[in-house]
Amino acid sequence: MLNTPSFRKPRILLLSAYDAGSHRRWREQVVHSQPEFEWHVLSLSPRFFRWRIRGNALTWLNEPLLKEAWDLLLVTSMVDLASIRGFHPNLAATPALLYMHENQFAYPASDDQHSSVDPQMVNLYSAIAADAVVFNSEWNQRSFLNGIQKLFRRLPDGIPQGTLERLTGKSCVLPVPIDDHAFINEAEAGRRYPEPGEHLWGNDHQPRLCSSPLRILWAARWEYDKGPDRLLAILQELDRRAVNFQVCILGESFRKIPEALASIREQFSHRLVQFGYASSRTQYYGWLGSADVILSTALHEFQGLAVLEAVAAGCVPIAPEREVYPELFAPEYLYPDCGDDIPAEAAYAAALIENQAAGTGPKRLTVPDVQRFSGGALMPKYKALLAKTITGSA
Repeated sequence: MLNTPSFRKPRILLLSAYDAGSHRRWREQVVHSQPEFEWHVLSLSPRFFRWRIRGNALTWLNEPLLKEAWDLLLVTSMVDLASIRGFHPNLAATPALLYMHENQFAYPASDDQHSSVDPQMVNLYSAIAADAVVFNSEWNQRSFLNGIQKLFRRLPDGIPQGTLERLTGKSCVLPVPIDDHAFINEAEAGRRYPEPGEHLWGNDHQPRLCSSPLRILWAARWEYDKGPDRLLAILQELDRRAVNFQVCILGESFRKIPEALASIREQFSHRLVQFGYASSRTQYYGWLGSADVILSTALHEFQGLAVLEAVAAGCVPIAPEREVYPELFAPEYLYPDCGDDIPAEAAYAAALIENQAAGTGPKRLTVPDVQRFSGGALMPKYKALLAKTITGSA
């Protein structure tokens, strides 16, 4: 039982300092699925990354909600929890749970970004200040702890003994859930690959013949770390192999479109069925349900939620053998990580896609089961973790 008066729900203050798409969806899911708690949310818009991660505690300095009493602080990885508690002594003893969507130790640096250890230190201090640290994948947890270990080796002195061990001891893995309505039902699943001449109906309600082009989905932020240059190379390789395919490109775009995506729009306009952000979740899930393959080219991926959603909707995943993907899918769904040799990597990925386009044969992949990532499977675990952190037993 929660150690709170019976006449009120436990009060939770959720802080999201960089409320980007996946962060926003996660907090909405958690709040909506846990009505046993009284929720209040503070969020900051996802822009000015360096300022957000370093300055959020200052931005919230005069926030009235931080003057109130809470049963739990639930904060995302961009929140400077140590400074929040320092600026607001009334929160110093309030249980705090840190949710790590990503970590700055494993985030690849862009040529456009100023190199700084500040974001890493915010992650580290917040993890030390938290009562429990939750990661969305084992890869995220492992890369965070390894990153801290490497940082400690670089520092000249003054590293408290046992810090890494204490962080490890209060860490666990609990993924961001896939919305249950993203999953196709058994009737749809049984008709993903019809016999020749049969119609295949996707969630977009458009009939497709199994002899129609293989529809490839790419769903990611339109930024360098999602590998748009690798996507371009794969599509060019598929063209060279005369594979019959269509392309659906989804994801959040920003003021500057990566050059590789602009090239795709120009070179593959005859194959594009969608190029841009879906206007609604309904439309988004419709595009997922209409595709055959979900392709990832990501250079950094801490959970791969968009890929998992597409698999839930019935897509076969084709992903690089790096980051989180080896813990999500069996080796046959992964193409080798070739580092900077983009043409070699594109050839491996294209070969897997070509096998799917062939329609038959022992190398054709089936849709893997990702039910363990569903909201129905994960939300009871969220409830238990929140309750345990409040009572001090996390």
